[in-house]
Parts: sequence; C-alpha cells; structure tokens
Amino acid sequence: MPKRQHQSTMHKEIARPWTAVHRVGDAGLLLQFGTDLGEDSNDRVHQVAEAVLDAQFAGVVGVVPAFTTLLVEYDARRLTAEQLLEWLQVLPMGRSRPRSARTWDVPVLYGGNAGPDLEVAASQLGLRPDEVVSLHGAQIYRIYCIGFAPGFPLAGLLTPALRLPRRAIPRTRVYPGAVAIAGAQTGIYPLATPGGWHLIGRTPVVLFDWQDTPPCLYRPGDRLRFRAVSEEEYHALKASTSPVRLCEVRE
Repeated sequence: MPKRQHQSTMHKEIARPWTAVHRVGDAGLLLQFGTDLGEDSNDRVHQVAEAVLDAQFAGVVGVVPAFTTLLVEYDARRLTAEQLLEWLQVLPMGRSRPRSARTWDVPVLYGGNAGPDLEVAASQLGLRPDEVVSLHGAQIYRIYCIGFAPGFPLAGLLTPALRLPRRAIPRTRVYPGAVAIAGAQTGIYPLATPGGWHLIGRTPVVLFDWQDTPPCLYRPGDRLRFRAVSEEEYHALKASTSPVRLCEVRE
C-alpha cells in the first residue's frame, strides 16, 4: 500500500534554531525555520542540515533543505519520530556562522531564441525587454536551495519589478542552460526537463555533469551574477572543444 501523505504537528517546546516541527508521512520530520525568506533563516536551515549529515545518526537516511524548512527523512523500521526529535534536540550544531559564500559568473544571451519569453514577460511587467535584462543583471542572487532537478539553483530574491507568477501552461521540455524567472526567484535549468518558469535567456555553461567531481560547482549560500553577453560570445563559448563550466568571481 502507498504511504499515507499524513502531516501533523508535534507540539514540542525546544530551544533550537527551528520554530516548529511537523510529521510528514510515516518517515519524515519537517523542521520549520519561520516564514521569512531572509538569508538568516536559510543559513539556519543549512547549518542544521550539515549538522544532521555530519552526525551520521543511525536511521537517518537523508535531508532535504528548502528556503525555510528542512525535511529529515528516516527509516521508520529503525527509528521513531519521537526518537529522532529527541536526538535533534541535543544535536551539536557545529559552525555558528555560515561558510564563506562564493560568487559565480553566469554569461547569458538574453532574448530571441535563447530567451523566448523575454518580450512577453517585459510586456506583462510594463517594462521594455532591455529594462528586464538590465534589472536582472543588476544584482547578485543568493542560492537558497537546489532542486527540483539535479543542480537547479533556486536563487533570489528578485526585485519586485521583475516578479511574475509562473506560466499558466508549463512547457513539456525546457532546454539546458535556460535562465528563467518566476515569483521572487530566478534560476537556471541545468538539464532538459519540463518547466513553468519564464525563459528570458540562456547560458552556454554546463551546470551539472555526472562525470565531474563535484557534478555541480555551487552550493546553497553561494551567489550567482548574471552577465549579458553578445551572440558572438555566446556561440564562441558554446563551440568550445570542452564543456565550459562556471567561473568563480574573484574580487
């Protein structure tokens, strides 16, 4: 029988970085770190995620960090939710401050075939396409988490002037390297997958490579800097004899 998608709140008063704990199904605990999409909350999510993984507690099978939540998955045959929560309450948190963030340069060809949604998105936002490009490249974005596909950086937060809901009809296939926006987030499709974000450009760099170590260079907490390039530069990078990977920005 399939697992029940039951979720209930476990009322515990705990002096920990999270603000609430919820049971998810029969093999998960969801730790809530408030509702603010700020960097402090997200830092705490990843601090606890790393502490859980480093501890290698018997019965814990994985963690899924998100913007303000952390799902801790466990083997219900070896561990109960109550035992896991008791362990989490005394878990050493390790680093009190997040690790140093790296900034990655992302060359982007905006508009045209590379960004088929740019003009429509600009119209919906009441902007010109060049204004969308300028605003998108004007700030550096934090990677809050990675998902829904391997290596997909969920980054933000977009300026309110660029925020649009997802497309009403998602695409069945989005090409690798597509640079997109949706809601308060921006991201890059590393692989060919379905997707419902607005495609405003494309990068020639390879974001995720199963044969490389690590397969993805960036981590949550790192930054992305989008840089507009000409069609000539884009195709020159694309034509490279070896896959072009992201370059770290050295200040």
